[in-house]
Amino acid sequence: MHTVDTIMPDIPNLRVHIAPVGYEIDRIVLPAKNLRADKVILLVHENPSEDKATKFYEKITEQLEKLNIEVVIEYHNRTALFQIIKTVKNLIIKESGNIISVNLASGSKVQAIGCMMASMMFNDNKNVNPFYVEAKEYLGFSGKAMSKGIKDIEYIPTYEIQKPEDRHIQALKIVVDSGGKISKKDMAKKTLDQKLIIVNAENQSQATFASLDKGIISALEHQWGFVKVNKIGRTRWIEITEDGKHAAEFLI
Repeated sequence: MHTVDTIMPDIPNLRVHIAPVGYEIDRIVLPAKNLRADKVILLVHENPSEDKATKFYEKITEQLEKLNIEVVIEYHNRTALFQIIKTVKNLIIKESGNIISVNLASGSKVQAIGCMMASMMFNDNKNVNPFYVEAKEYLGFSGKAMSKGIKDIEYIPTYEIQKPEDRHIQALKIVVDSGGKISKKDMAKKTLDQKLIIVNAENQSQATFASLDKGIISALEHQWGFVKVNKIGRTRWIEITEDGKHAAEFLI
């Protein structure tokens, strides 16, 4: 991450904008100006040699600096939906004490989808506000910015998208860290060690497996579809599914 230093006011609850960088300038700079942003985090493709938008974030940075707005460059893979969600999630967590506005109009479609999904899933503090910027004039792309000026800024409602409980995310991490496959016996031991399940019974072995099935595996397998359980010989194996792999990219 690279930060362009500017003078920042020492006040709580900063107004922070998260904006993917595509082929837009005004649709990032003017909302930041009009909404009095203190900081703008620009989401930039991690491989500049593959990104035609490089010259745009340089111009955006220059204009924001002139407005005395702090600029942070956050590198990510702009083509990978789940990595976009994870990047925005991490920024929401990092900026949890501030007022966060997420720009849905400044990047690609997949970035807009990822930003909106992250806003809906990780708005635990009710401080995340996705918005869409309508351009005043659309120019089409010819090597220059695709639009000019802004006509309106519209905030988008953040209807909640449910996500797994923390203990289920930690249990999914155990499966991932085990190479995507773990025996039920080892899973029981690790979930017990991490206090994801708690057992107080005389027949602790039986109670542990029952608690694992009811409290962890049932949700991961039947509610979320993140794992499947297969029996090979006498051993039951917990194996991650494709949906589980995708979810792990941004949940863990």
